[in-house]
Amino acid sequence: MKPPYEITSKILELISSISEQIGEIKAARLIKPPTELRKRNRIKTIQSSLEIEGNTLTIEQITDLINNKRVLAPKKDILEVKNAIQVYSKLDTFDAYKLDSLCAAHKLLMNGLIDNPGQLRKTSVGIVKGEDLAHIAPPGEMVYPLIKDLFDYLKNDKDLPLIKSCVFHYEFEFIHPFIDGNGRMGRLWQTMILKNYSKVFEFLPIETLVKERQQDYYNVLGKSDNQGSSTSFIEFMLEIIHAALDDLLKTQNLTLTDSDRINVFRDLIGDKEFSRLDYLRNNKDLSSATASRDLKNAVDNGVLIKTGDKRLTRYRFK
Repeated sequence: MKPPYEITSKILELISSISEQIGEIKAARLIKPPTELRKRNRIKTIQSSLEIEGNTLTIEQITDLINNKRVLAPKKDILEVKNAIQVYSKLDTFDAYKLDSLCAAHKLLMNGLIDNPGQLRKTSVGIVKGEDLAHIAPPGEMVYPLIKDLFDYLKNDKDLPLIKSCVFHYEFEFIHPFIDGNGRMGRLWQTMILKNYSKVFEFLPIETLVKERQQDYYNVLGKSDNQGSSTSFIEFMLEIIHAALDDLLKTQNLTLTDSDRINVFRDLIGDKEFSRLDYLRNNKDLSSATASRDLKNAVDNGVLIKTGDKRLTRYRFK
């Protein structure tokens, strides 16, 4: 059964604008941002998503954990971060369209934090915000059929992935399929769905903007609950996505390193053989000398295999 929502004019306008932004990002070769920016955004994503759930670690402390440095903080908070680092480093091993994959991600994310991580709840649960009962989740016996229907919608409905990612996020929070960790899993799985739509979303810190508008996030979840429709939540999350892409576009004047350019080209060319001219066609602002230097460095570093000589020179990624 398809979850209830409407496609409003605001949703259509945001979808159109986001599509234009993705086109600009591709043209600016930011589909896979420079290495340092990717690392920075991943840390911001982890810190923001966990801070929403009450984690106290800062960006600097998370950076220290990634670099295997000692951090003084509550053990639970450190474990939450370590688990999140592990999950986000393995995004490519999960399948956004499979329930088993979602459960596997939850098992990693909540390992050591709750009993039976990765298992759907079978008991009733309510969500408390402050002193108020914010949401009564469906009873335990309804969790599996509801989440199965949600995955069927995700796989089979013809709506755009941008819309389905928002619908999935809202419906996941409504169903509340796990005893704990549902907020961070809902945000993670929207990233998984969006990553399938465009690789740019893999390193886009959407959670940072959600954290900045945390009360609005909770308010719109409640509003959608009251309306019995995810329409308002779709509009809100598309605004967040639009703002995150806008922030990324502001980085397009960053100077890419030769390694960044080679990695971006690798995503485009795959395992096909190519020439220096092919590389230049995808890096039109480079001089021939710079292109040659990029390719030589990649060969010297064992990234590329070179065959032939002069005009007959060809390259292929290892």
